[in-house]
Amino acid sequence: MHVLRLCNRLTRLRSRMFIRKLFAILLVFFALLSWAAAGWETDYDKALEKAKAQNKRVLLDFTGSDWCGPCIQLRKEVFSRPEFGAYAAKNLILVEIDYPQRKKQSAELKKQNEKLSQQYGIDQKGFPTLVVLDPAGKVLREFTGYDGESVAQLISWIDGKTSK
Repeated sequence: MHVLRLCNRLTRLRSRMFIRKLFAILLVFFALLSWAAAGWETDYDKALEKAKAQNKRVLLDFTGSDWCGPCIQLRKEVFSRPEFGAYAAKNLILVEIDYPQRKKQSAELKKQNEKLSQQYGIDQKGFPTLVVLDPAGKVLREFTGYDGESVAQLISWIDGKTSK
């Protein structure tokens, strides 16, 4: 009789542990899904076409993804958060304009990014630089640097409610 009770308790304990693990896995899955839904384009022209078709603003992120400390921090602390992913999926077309030192890029992508660097004056501004465009491609606002702004602060800036 005692052995039967012990087996029942172990079964219930395993069941609780399974439910907790399953819940944690589902939570991580949905967070990643939300982030992935706000995927980053690398093709500038394609992104502008999408923005016009979907009537969304464009967020250009001029970054040095594998060497720029503030760029890496911005991606980690803002862009990778589920809250930002959910906001971006509804409101933005995201474009990463990357200038890596170690990561390989096609010659075509390098050429596009150099042209965009000149067009937006990135050589004078530095990294990271964020530029918000309207669906037609007109610059609405921009700023350079990352000083630890939160997801909420960056969204407020994108929406034009605050300045940097």
